[in-house]
Amino acid sequence: MAILCGLLTIVRARWLATSISRQLSTSSILFVDVDNLSLNRLYVVQSGRVRSGSDPAETAERKGDMVSIRDVAAHVGVSDKTVSRVANNEPNVSARTKALVEAAIATLGYVPNMGARLVRTNRSGVIGLISDVVSTTPNSVDIIRGIQDRVSTAKQSLLIANTAGAPDAEQRIWRTFQEHRIDGVLFATMYHRRVTFASRPTIPTVLVNCTAADEPGMPSVVPDDYEGGYVAALRALDQGHRKIGFVTLNPKIIAAELRGKAFIDAMASRGVEVRPEWVRAGYLGGIGEEQLCAYDVARDMLQAADRPTVLLTGNDQVAMQCLFAAHSLGMRVPDDLAIIGFDDFQMISAQVIPPLTTVALPYYDIGVRAADRLLAILAGDVSEGGVECLPCPIVIRASG
Repeated sequence: MAILCGLLTIVRARWLATSISRQLSTSSILFVDVDNLSLNRLYVVQSGRVRSGSDPAETAERKGDMVSIRDVAAHVGVSDKTVSRVANNEPNVSARTKALVEAAIATLGYVPNMGARLVRTNRSGVIGLISDVVSTTPNSVDIIRGIQDRVSTAKQSLLIANTAGAPDAEQRIWRTFQEHRIDGVLFATMYHRRVTFASRPTIPTVLVNCTAADEPGMPSVVPDDYEGGYVAALRALDQGHRKIGFVTLNPKIIAAELRGKAFIDAMASRGVEVRPEWVRAGYLGGIGEEQLCAYDVARDMLQAADRPTVLLTGNDQVAMQCLFAAHSLGMRVPDDLAIIGFDDFQMISAQVIPPLTTVALPYYDIGVRAADRLLAILAGDVSEGGVECLPCPIVIRASG
């Protein structure tokens, strides 16, 4: 088991690095160095190369080859004002002229002066993303990709800062974002949970994968964990199962609460008894300190004389542990035991044997919708408050 988990960790790390490089390398994304928190030190992902704004060689290189707005205007044969309008995505420029200016900007490598823009418009053209550890987790690539797809369409840059769960780092990031007039903030968490803010500047903010414990009207976008849990339970019931077990997440997590309630409601809707001894947590420890114990929990349930014929699980990692437990007992999946996962983390769900039937968390759509809502707020839409839940579809594969 330890060897298998170690291999999974290595594969997961390599997949994450490859995914970030492939999916985000051409985007305009800036990373704040939290240990030396300053917007003077930025990490920009450009064409697969990470460039540091504090690298003296790169700084000298850029200074020696600085392109001005006048250079672009002369190259195209238009006025400085026309180039400014195109660079700032302003109207009253013909499609042909806009295309010529954009081509010249790309060819010459012109970068607009953000300081001048800030003075002129009181907007920095930058949206900040504050996260706990979301930007270093595999599924977060989809959240960031969804955000970036929308942000780049709006001609904005994305500034990402990880707090690593440290309140003091979070406060420093908020302060720095406010000092540098970041237009708006997307605040994201690794898993669906409630968050509190000791003190939050009055920057337009949308929560991503979380809700505000003390600000119920704060705009947020989360997965519909209740619906996902209900869909998973109905899948088992529709397959004819009546002896249904559930290996859950940490019960203190919102997702576990909502999916657990959905499980009970779905079972009641078909008149099927919930067996308390078949509903057990697949993790030990408090939130943020969990230790996976799903393998032992599943073996314990499956070795009983009266056992479940299907296991619903809190996530695909738990499902994989249940699959290992079934195999260790000589059980065939799905013939002897069906297993249904949650997350659709494809490094597990699509690769294990048999592939997992699982409920997908809509990470990309969450990123897209959160960015859309923030952009609407920045455009003056005051109706973008409250919690929005996105559907979690089931992905049918071979395990159940």
